[in-house]
Amino acid sequence: MRQAEKVSSSFLMSFSQRTHSCGELRISHVGHQVTLNGWVNRIRDLGGVVFIHLRDRTGISQLVLDPSQSLPDLRTETCLAVTGVVVERDATTKNPKISTGDVEVKVAAIEVLGESRPLPFPISDEETMATVGEELRVKYRYLDIRRPSMYRNLAIRAALTSKMRRFLDARGFLEIETPIITKSTPEGARDYLVPYRLEPGKFYALPQSPQQYKQLLMVAGCERYYQIAKCFRDESQRADRQPEFTQLDLEMSFIVQEDILSLCEELVLDVINGVVSEFELAKDPVEPLPRLTYDESMRRYGNDKPDLRFGLELFDVSEALKSTGFGVFKGVLDGGGTIRGVRYPRGAKLPRAEMDALEEFCKGLGAKGMARLNFEGGELKGNWAKYLTAAETADIVKVSGAEEGDLLCFIAGGFAASNMVLSRLRLEIGDRLGLRDKRKMAFCWIVDFPLVEWDEDSKSWSPSHHPFTMPKHEDLAFLETDPGRVRADCYDLVCNGMEMASGSIRIHRADIQSRIFSLLGITPEVQRERFGHILDAFSYGAPPHGGIAPGIDRLVMQLVDTENIREVMAFPKMGNGYDPMMDAPSTIDELQWRELGLQMRPPKKL
Repeated sequence: MRQAEKVSSSFLMSFSQRTHSCGELRISHVGHQVTLNGWVNRIRDLGGVVFIHLRDRTGISQLVLDPSQSLPDLRTETCLAVTGVVVERDATTKNPKISTGDVEVKVAAIEVLGESRPLPFPISDEETMATVGEELRVKYRYLDIRRPSMYRNLAIRAALTSKMRRFLDARGFLEIETPIITKSTPEGARDYLVPYRLEPGKFYALPQSPQQYKQLLMVAGCERYYQIAKCFRDESQRADRQPEFTQLDLEMSFIVQEDILSLCEELVLDVINGVVSEFELAKDPVEPLPRLTYDESMRRYGNDKPDLRFGLELFDVSEALKSTGFGVFKGVLDGGGTIRGVRYPRGAKLPRAEMDALEEFCKGLGAKGMARLNFEGGELKGNWAKYLTAAETADIVKVSGAEEGDLLCFIAGGFAASNMVLSRLRLEIGDRLGLRDKRKMAFCWIVDFPLVEWDEDSKSWSPSHHPFTMPKHEDLAFLETDPGRVRADCYDLVCNGMEMASGSIRIHRADIQSRIFSLLGITPEVQRERFGHILDAFSYGAPPHGGIAPGIDRLVMQLVDTENIREVMAFPKMGNGYDPMMDAPSTIDELQWRELGLQMRPPKKL
């Protein structure tokens, strides 16, 4: 075999294009001459015999150069075209960990397609990459994505959206794009605003969702619409939130809530299980989705995003302790509060320091303290057990479901405040006991949300979801007299304690929509200014309609077992909305300021 030739392709108009992918080679290719294109993943020099692992998006092939061959001066991540003959590896050198591990390529020629500078981080070393700062990874995202684990996340995301499209196309949905620059009609978060150059003082807004457009498409008679939609919200960042995100947006006409739930459940089972199977993910198949009302979820789990991978439901002993002699609890109950708790299986033997740490955890969430009892030897034991009567003890054991060796943790206070503490405490216990199994994707529906919530700061009602949600027909009579009693025809899809989708039956009558706006403190004049287009549309024979919008990013997060949304996006922003790769947001030059009719002023405090 002739010496490997190094050919620089820096100034060539052509190069040796691949005949095979790096992850494709098998025993059946032995004896074939092949050309591979890819990046140098690793170089090993074993006493003159040099091995190169060449990587492309499909996998890795091992290249071998014998001692008589000269090796070009290569760094890892240099881009190559390599030609050679496929040979079988010796039995002792076969690598069962990679799909091409039975063969290697004896190199005849190497073309350098793109030389690499020294790397900012070791792409081929996943263990070391786990210690690399996230901002550095995002700054060099085009390198970070070369890692097979990151590429796999993007491939899973692509498969998810592809299967969604096929599912909906087969059911008569029409994919329609809606505008990205539109009118500012705030939906809860701040809008991203775009100055209108031709008329200074006017602005477009980037859509927080395609909500109004998809409703107008239903008025237009499209009946079944969807799109993979980009949405923008100028709000505080969290691990599961980005300033721009992607959702599957869909809407249907002439339907009721059950039609949406049934269709979306079928989509989840078909698409999620299909991706799990295609990529052989370590996930159990998703099963039919249970349904919980909002009130039921709050009572049993303390929030409207329950993690159903484990039990440990909250219990309420307020009734059992209504005549308690324990002063702290008596004061809470007399003030209209509740005494509720959660069970810590086999927690009675926890060291005192760990029990104290649990109490500090609760205090950090706003609780004044955490009362506790151990259930041992068929009795409740603890510093306030002496206040319990035999009947109260029996009731607490029954209501809590206490078993021998359990620790019972109690939080006293208002229902809402207690829920915030108890829901987090339940998850903390679940984590400590390893009950939040990553193999499970426990989807469920939450239905019958309240239509509006009272905002104590502004002394006004705000929508639980958005102002276009239809109240339940039987509750419409209470809209003006008792708004807090009105339930909404809306529903959330939840998985493992995270909201995956939100939807509702929409208002399609101008008179009802106007009543909702008035309830939210929007005057008739402002209604016409901000929402006149949709109120007018509803006067032209609008059909009953509804929809839902599953979050693509969050669904992929569940599939790949990450709590960080940036791990499933190609080019994410950092926590403050900053993009270190593009150095955005950035300043603009003086000419742009003048063209837009803008000048810099210190922002006024609201």
